[in-house]
Amino acid sequence: MSISTPGGPERRPTVVSTGKKPAAGRPAAGDKPAAKAGAGKAGGGKGTPRPGAGGKGRKPVTPVKVSQGRSWGPIALFVAVGVLAVGIIGVGAWAVYQGAQPWQKRADAINGIVNYRDKDPESLKYEKHQSGPLKYKYSPPVGGVHNDAWQNCMGDVYDAPIANEHAVHSLEHGAVWITYRPDLPQDQVEKLAGKVRGTEKMLMSPYEGLDKAISLQAWGYQLKVDNADDERIDEFIKDLRVNASVEGPTALCNQGVTATGTTPRDLGAQMPTQ
Repeated sequence: MSISTPGGPERRPTVVSTGKKPAAGRPAAGDKPAAKAGAGKAGGGKGTPRPGAGGKGRKPVTPVKVSQGRSWGPIALFVAVGVLAVGIIGVGAWAVYQGAQPWQKRADAINGIVNYRDKDPESLKYEKHQSGPLKYKYSPPVGGVHNDAWQNCMGDVYDAPIANEHAVHSLEHGAVWITYRPDLPQDQVEKLAGKVRGTEKMLMSPYEGLDKAISLQAWGYQLKVDNADDERIDEFIKDLRVNASVEGPTALCNQGVTATGTTPRDLGAQMPTQ
């Protein structure tokens, strides 16, 4: 390259060499191509997948396997609990229903009970109190004519026979009279006594000639069983004590005869007025 100056000779510029040759294949300074847009940005290069970005290079998600089989253990437990609950509710409902029934129907439902009010009402009739020994159609008697004195029935347990004539008057007042054979084992006697002691409108005594080990009486009702563990004893007491009274629930059971012996006592005016 030459530089011309006016009025003078043409001069060539002085070239200063650095002594270095450009690297092979490397463009000279100022001749470098412009960097592509986005080059140098992290993750911006081609083939470098970004985390979470769709497309090639995304790590596949392993599907969760869901068991198609049923777990029968919890199902069976649930069904069992449901059945038990229904059973409990059913029993409770039945108990409520039974409790709502008239006492006569509950009594008649006791297996083996004899209802003389329906079977033989004539045997229960009487016009007035009578003194002296009396004859009864049934043994032990369940009602009918009786002495004007009642046997004390405030949970009294008598260890010897008592007079029928006084005991029947107690039945008229709503008492349950438990009788048993004199040879009944003592542990059985004690079980019966435990149902009597301390309970108003209850009395108990041995009785000769019973055709079964134990006989229970209320006015017009009788139940005979073989042992003191029979559950019907409690049913009889629950349904007939007080309920079977002829004179009402306020009839006395105290101030009666407390002596034992089968001969009735004529106390007459000594007895309180009912």
